[in-house]
Parts: sequence; structure tokens; C-alpha cells
Amino acid sequence: MSSTDRTLPRNPNLVLAFLLLAYILNFLDRQLLSILAQPIKESLSLSDTEFGAIAGLAFALLYSIAGVPLSLLADRTSRSKVIAGSLAVWSGFTALCGTTQGYWSLFLCRLGVGVGEAGGVAPSYALIADYFPPERRGRALGIFSLGVPLGLGSGLIAGAYIATYVDWRAAFLIMGVLGLVLVPLFLWAVKDPPRAQGSGEQVRLGAVFSVVAKKPSFWLLAFAASLSSLVGYGLAVWIPSVFMRSYGLSLIQAGQFMGSLLLIGGVIGVFAGGLLADRLGHGDKRWYAWLPAVAWLVTVPCYFFGLTTGNLWLAWLPLAIGNALNILWLGPITTAIQHLVERPMRATASALFLLINNLVGLGVGPLLIGAISDSLRSTYGPDSLRYAAIGALGFYLLASLLGLLAARRMARDWVADTPAQ
Repeated sequence: MSSTDRTLPRNPNLVLAFLLLAYILNFLDRQLLSILAQPIKESLSLSDTEFGAIAGLAFALLYSIAGVPLSLLADRTSRSKVIAGSLAVWSGFTALCGTTQGYWSLFLCRLGVGVGEAGGVAPSYALIADYFPPERRGRALGIFSLGVPLGLGSGLIAGAYIATYVDWRAAFLIMGVLGLVLVPLFLWAVKDPPRAQGSGEQVRLGAVFSVVAKKPSFWLLAFAASLSSLVGYGLAVWIPSVFMRSYGLSLIQAGQFMGSLLLIGGVIGVFAGGLLADRLGHGDKRWYAWLPAVAWLVTVPCYFFGLTTGNLWLAWLPLAIGNALNILWLGPITTAIQHLVERPMRATASALFLLINNLVGLGVGPLLIGAISDSLRSTYGPDSLRYAAIGALGFYLLASLLGLLAARRMARDWVADTPAQ
């Protein structure tokens, strides 16, 4: 670490560990809904379209919009306290999901989960950028991003077992309480560095927007990531149901199969993305965009083969590779976003990036696949969901194209770290 180590109120690795733990719970709470899709739909009499709206649109609406003001607040005040408060809110609403009795009550509770989780991710990116120097930042953000596959995979497995041996409501209640228990420990372990506490007082949303508005690489990366997330979030929500409908797996079997894909493939992909971003991007900034672009391109045939073969044993390896490649972008692109603005603007710039990513990805992906599935049901029956998922893969090709275009402007738009005050 640099000579500024003595100014850090906590060991960077301890801070990263607690940020990772909160991020795991963030995605665990999201993924619970997907593995519980079938019992929830049966219990509340929901169609694929209605469930897609709850899983994606309900969460994304306030999650995307609230992230900007909450991240602006984090830049101006305390990033760690905003994250802790957000953890308390999303965990509380996760528990309330287990008490819902119909479509609208579950929809509203998912809105609440979205509001809470809105304040967690962008301030975490900024805190990591404060604690880790540029040469280690990609790996640190890659380790933090392990929360995505770890949360998704553990949510699938835990949700499946709890729903099978208790019921789907208990899964929400247990995971919500677990997050509330973490809040006081998080407040003890995670503190803002001194330079982050007073540096954001003059940050204004308009000023941040005016900076990123002039940087094509920001918008190209944001929309590339959002198109990737459209497929990624959509598949994360619906693939467990594909395994149950098209392959006859039980709830636990679907959770185990999909969980293994995420925990093995996803973890490898996220870690490799952060490691490669540091090694290659240090010499040529274009690698922060090239890596995701190539990964998205290769993802398409992997998923296509995995979803069209009738043998799950043959499908596992290409689906695991697809899960690794479709999530590899997290380390490189989140690192690049931190370097497209000055240090005091990082959380707010990250929130603008996440606003686009989640409105398009999370808001559209699950709903779009669910709606296409409903429209194909009369023709393809139980396989309608599988064909809807396959059709969505084309968005990865568009994401790859935008990533290649972003690489052309990366070095020009990059902002080097300024010396700490």
C-alpha cells in the first residue's frame, strides 16, 4: 500500500471482507425469488409475466432511481453509514416478503428491497477505490464482485432447501433477519478514510453528469454492461424454472445444479476478470473494455449449446463457462468507471452507471423473458421459457460491439489518481 496507509482507520482487507459479505447478502436476497418462482407462482396464482415484473421491474424501478441520490449523499457524508443503513432497509423488506399474500403486496415489498439495495453498491465501489491503490484496485473490485456469484449461488441452494423442508415464506424471513444481524458488525468494521469524509461536500449531481456526459467511454460501457445484464439477470431469474419445466428437476435439484454453475463458473469468471484487468490494463487501458467484449462474444455459443442439448451432464460445462464469461465484466468495467471521474465523484458516477445498467438489465430482462415465454406457451408448452431464454442471447452480441467501441476512447477519457491530500 502507499504511504497513506497510516491514515486508513481500518485494515483494507477487513473492510473489503465486510463489503463482500454485505454484497453476498445483497444478491442472495435477490436470487431467493428465482429459485422460489414455482412455489410462489402456485401460492399467489401468478403468470410468468407477472412474476417477471416482480422479479425485475419492481426491484429495478426504485433500485435504479434511488441509487443516484443515495450515492450523492454517500459522497457528501459517510459512505460506510449509507451502506449500513441500506443493508438494514433491504434486509427488513426481504423479511417482509415472507408475509405477503398477493401480487401487489409482494410487488411493493420488492420495491422496498430495491430502495435498500440502491445505497449499497456504488458507495462500496468508491470505498474500495479509496482503500486500494490503482495497481491493486481491479483485483479488489473483482474480489468484491465475487458477491454476485456467491450470493446468487448460495441463494439458490439455501432457498431451495428451506422452501422444500419448511416453505418459501421462511426463506425470506430467515435471510432478512440474517442481514439485520450483520448491520451493527458492519458499522464497527467499516469506516470512511479521512480523505473520503470531507472530500465530497461540494459534489453536485449536475457537475458529475457534466463530466461523464463528455466521455463516450462511460456511456458505451454503461450500455454494454446493461445489455449484458439484461440477459444475465433474466437468465438468473428464469433458468432454475427452465430446469424444472424442460428437464423435470425438483426444486432442490434445480437449486443444486444452477448453484454449482454460479459458485464455480461465476466465481472463476469474476476473479479472473479482476486479475486480468490489473495485469493487462496497467499497460493498456483499452483492456478494461476489450476483456468484457471478448467474453460476451464467447458466451453466446456456450449458452446456446447448454440450453439446446437435452443432456444436463453435457450442458454443465458449457453453461459453467458461460456463467464465468458473462460475469467477467464486473472487475474491469467497475474499475474503469472509477477512473473516468475525479475521486470525490466516484460514488455518484458509479450510481449513474448502475442507473443505466439496472433499468435496462434488471428492469427489462426478467420481464422480457417472462413475457416472451407467455407468448410462446401455446406453441411450445413447458419449453416456451427455454426458447425465450435462448432468444435473449443476441443482446450479448450487441454488448460486445459496444465494448469494442468503448476501448477506442478509454485512454483518452481516463483520469489518473491525484495525490492524497
